[in-house]
Amino acid sequence: MDFTFSAADESFRREVRDFLARELTPDLKAAARRTTTVFADKDVAMRWQAVLARKGWAVPSWPVEHGGTDWSPTQKYIFGEECAKAGTPGLIPLGLRMLAPVLFRYGTPEQKQYYLPRMLSGEHYWCQGYSEPGSGSDLSSLKTRAVKDGDHYVVNGTKIWTTHAQFADHIFCLVRTDDTGKAQAGITFLLIAMATPGISVKPIITLAADHEVNQVFFDNVRVPQSNRVGPENEGWTVAKYLLEFERGGGGASARLKIGLGELRSIAKRQLDGGGRPLAEDPGFMARIDQLEIRVMGLEFAELSTLARLARGGSPGHGSSLQKNTTVDIGQTLETLLLEAIDYYGLPHANLISMNGHDDPWPAPDYAETVTARYLNGRAASIFGGAREVQKNIVAKVVLGL
Repeated sequence: MDFTFSAADESFRREVRDFLARELTPDLKAAARRTTTVFADKDVAMRWQAVLARKGWAVPSWPVEHGGTDWSPTQKYIFGEECAKAGTPGLIPLGLRMLAPVLFRYGTPEQKQYYLPRMLSGEHYWCQGYSEPGSGSDLSSLKTRAVKDGDHYVVNGTKIWTTHAQFADHIFCLVRTDDTGKAQAGITFLLIAMATPGISVKPIITLAADHEVNQVFFDNVRVPQSNRVGPENEGWTVAKYLLEFERGGGGASARLKIGLGELRSIAKRQLDGGGRPLAEDPGFMARIDQLEIRVMGLEFAELSTLARLARGGSPGHGSSLQKNTTVDIGQTLETLLLEAIDYYGLPHANLISMNGHDDPWPAPDYAETVTARYLNGRAASIFGGAREVQKNIVAKVVLGL
C-alpha cells in the first residue's frame, strides 16, 4: 500500500502551514496548551472557529452547499495533522462533527435550513443528552420519557455527564417514546432549546477540579414535534449513526507524537532520585521507545483507513479498535508524563493560571497541566463508547466471534 503523498497534497500542506502561521495567534496557542479537558474552553474554541469560518475551513466534512470545502480525504487528514502540529485549539465537535452529519442524513429541509447556518456561525452551541444515571454503556435502558401532547412532546427525566451543558443553548437528546417492545425500538431523537422552561443544569466537578460535565434535568419540558429528527421510535438508528462520527475522527497519532516529543524533552530536563537527567535512565527511556512504536502502528492504521476512504470506502467497524488503541496509548503517555515530573505533580496546579493568578508556583511550566490531564484522561476509557463495549464490537463484527 502506498503511503506517500502526491505533489498536490504536499502543496496543500504548505498552504495550510502558511495559513496557521498567519492566523494562529500566540494567545490562542497558549490557551490550547493549557487545556486539560476534552474540549477547549468555549471562548477559545469559538474564536478559532470564527477564524476558520472566515477562511471557509471550519467544516471540511460538510457538503459544499452548506459551507464545506470539497477536500479529498487526504487533504482532510493533512489539515488535521498540521493543526495538531501547530497546537491549534480544538473546535467543539458536538454540533459541527456529530449533530451536523445526522441532520444531513435524517433532518428535514426546515431543520437543515435553520440549524446548520447557526451551528457554523457559532450562534448555536450544542451539548449531547445521551447518558443517564444507570444508563451509560447500556444506553438502550434510558428512562427519560417524552409523551405526546398535541403538536408537542412533554419531556421528563435527567441526563448526566453532559459536557459543556453550562454553556450550551441547545441539546440533542435521546428520549423514550415507547416501552412496549425492544428497548432500542422505543427511543426518539429530539432537538431541544436549553432556554425552554423546565430545564435546569447542575454542575459536576471532576477529580481534576474541572467543571466540564453536568447533570441536566427535564421537568415537563415542552418540545415541538417538528424538533424530532427521524421517525418516532427510531432514534436508536439515528444515535448509532451519530456515534460513528464521535468515535471515528482519526488523526490522533499526530497529537500523540507531539506528546511523545514533549515527554522526551521533559526527560532531558527532569532529574531522577540520583540527580541525573531522567533521559539517562534506560528503563524509563525504553518505555518511551515502546510507546513510540505503538504510536507508529496507530499512524499506519490511520493511513490505511485514509487509503480506503480515498478509494471511496468507509472506515468500517475498525473504528472501535482504533478508539480503544488511541485511548490506551494516550493514557500510557499521560502516566509517563506524571511519573516524569515526579513531585511537581501537584493536584490542581493548572488552576493557578486558569483563574487569572500570576503568582509563581515552585515548578517548571511544563509540569503545570500534567496532573490535570492525567486525571481527566481516565474518563476516556468510558466516554464515546466504553472500552469493554468496543471490545465486544470488535469481537463480534471484526473477528466474527
